[in-house]
Amino acid sequence: MADGGAFAMSNGVFDYVANAVSTGRCILFLGAGVHAPPPDSQADYRYHASHRPPIGREFSRYLAQKSAFAQSFPGETADDLKRVSLHFEISASRLELVDEVKKAVSAGKQPSAAVRGLAELKFPLVITTNYDHLFEDALRGAGKRPIKSIYRPGDWNLTEDLRDEPAEQTPFVFKIHGDIERPETLVITDEDYIHFVMRMGDQSNSHPVPLTLRSYFQRWPTLFVGYSLMDYNLRLLFKTLRWRMDPAQFPKSYSVDREPDRLIEQIWCNQRQYLRFIAKDIWSFVPELYMRLKGKKMPA
Repeated sequence: MADGGAFAMSNGVFDYVANAVSTGRCILFLGAGVHAPPPDSQADYRYHASHRPPIGREFSRYLAQKSAFAQSFPGETADDLKRVSLHFEISASRLELVDEVKKAVSAGKQPSAAVRGLAELKFPLVITTNYDHLFEDALRGAGKRPIKSIYRPGDWNLTEDLRDEPAEQTPFVFKIHGDIERPETLVITDEDYIHFVMRMGDQSNSHPVPLTLRSYFQRWPTLFVGYSLMDYNLRLLFKTLRWRMDPAQFPKSYSVDREPDRLIEQIWCNQRQYLRFIAKDIWSFVPELYMRLKGKKMPA
């Protein structure tokens, strides 16, 4: 690893994260990578392909094939979901795009063991860029009653905020890129992202992120699971959430990433100290965290 910016489960990093989660003072930031299948080395866990929502690149290629993207843009990669989905929307319609997203993330899909394991832990505040309901389903399966808030693209209607203090049994889940049950809220195309970034610059009284989350985001550590910081949009989102904050006041943040990019690691870890990487995949990290906090093996 470059200059020690990424950590394995040593040097007190895992202890710090586990302690923050055990005390219910850690924000979970959940990405699409949480739906990745377990590696062959994790023989105790299975996640059938028919139960998994497709991750961005896979879904982008599917939409590209459906919309004949290669014929319109020969030689161009079909891996850029923002661009491919915009082409699909123009070639077909927004309604058909939303229908494809809904089928991809809902029909027959089930939360993995890793998602269910995270749902059992003490995360009173959750931010997710996932459109699906799998984490909310897992929370209910763990006997919890999630309070859901969904990003609203229109500045005429503020995003619903939490009225009481965040609590383990009633976790506050903010769908920052929308929710499939509210098609108008989805942030998926290039144009959607441009509008989203513009909204993130709104004044406090009309900001699209609930005030409660913005407040705790400045005080509690954040644990990113299911992301790669190679994703430009995630880095942009991270920085806009901490815009105008004094770097000396940044709470600690950690990103679970088996192979973090060395350039981003050098800048984000070593130079600017935005966060630290935990060099594990989710199927190693989540079971180990579960074992530490629950004192038993994570169920398959």
